[in-house]
Amino acid sequence: MTVTAAPPLLTVTDLRIEFPYGGADWVPVVDGVSFELRRGESLGFVGESGSGKTMTALSLLGLIPAPGRIGAGRIELNGRRLDGLRGEEWAQVRSREIGIVFQDAMSGLNPVRSIGSILMETYRRHNDVSRGEARARVLEILEDVGIPAPAERLGVYPHQLSGGLRQRVMIALAVINRPAVIIADEPTTALDATIQAQILDLLRALVRDAALILITHDLGVAASICDRIAVIYSGRIAEVGTATEVLGRPRHPYTAGLLAAVPSFEPDRRPLVPIAGTPPTPTDVVPGCAFAPRCTRALDRCPTDRPVLELQGDRLLACWNPVDV
Repeated sequence: MTVTAAPPLLTVTDLRIEFPYGGADWVPVVDGVSFELRRGESLGFVGESGSGKTMTALSLLGLIPAPGRIGAGRIELNGRRLDGLRGEEWAQVRSREIGIVFQDAMSGLNPVRSIGSILMETYRRHNDVSRGEARARVLEILEDVGIPAPAERLGVYPHQLSGGLRQRVMIALAVINRPAVIIADEPTTALDATIQAQILDLLRALVRDAALILITHDLGVAASICDRIAVIYSGRIAEVGTATEVLGRPRHPYTAGLLAAVPSFEPDRRPLVPIAGTPPTPTDVVPGCAFAPRCTRALDRCPTDRPVLELQGDRLLACWNPVDV
């Protein structure tokens, strides 16, 4: 997909998300994250569980779990500040401007309501239309996401659908109001390979009219759909570049470690190499590079001097001793 040099649709600058710990102290789970997203572009967030991928995405919708908060930074959508919104202001952003596809469709859909009523309510909340007009839009979006016989599915409940169909309903719910940004949080988890491919094809088609943030731990999924990839470690961005650059020629030692740990069926594949150690917890004080204790390329300065995410060659890097290409 070719992405034009249009102005950014979404800009996040020095985002810090924090939670209280030990009384008056606040500890960051996302610390200084910055990125841009343009219309028609897909950006992948990859990294280990607990790295801050989902928390970053939830901040774009005002859904940070209490008592967490945005401690610093800016979130701008089409030039409008979102980070200072409250209550009903956030409710107007969700679904209308930014839609989200949650990982678990069963927990994301109300189990005691039919899919038709869920979708119609979401559409009518943001559009002054009649029930008939809303029903027509629901049928249209269900057909767009590949639900067979959509008119017959309006009265069914989430538990009556297969996992693949439930995930299609979640995607329909995310895009029914034609938002500018779509967030997909592990959208293919627990789906078989054939259904995964169908869901990814669907997301790829939808991003033509919007922008997509894909959250995944699966580098293969990220490679198949994303224009750019941001590698996140311990609440910080380690590396950003095109999918070809980042996955084909990793520069940050953490990215290289992730790729070395990916299983392969190739006959000449060398043995998997796990990343030694464990990530720091949010309460650990890490003045330098958070990956330094696990890094085989760490210099004397790495544990104490925090690297800045800056352009190094063909991509953004936060590393004092990147992998040579």
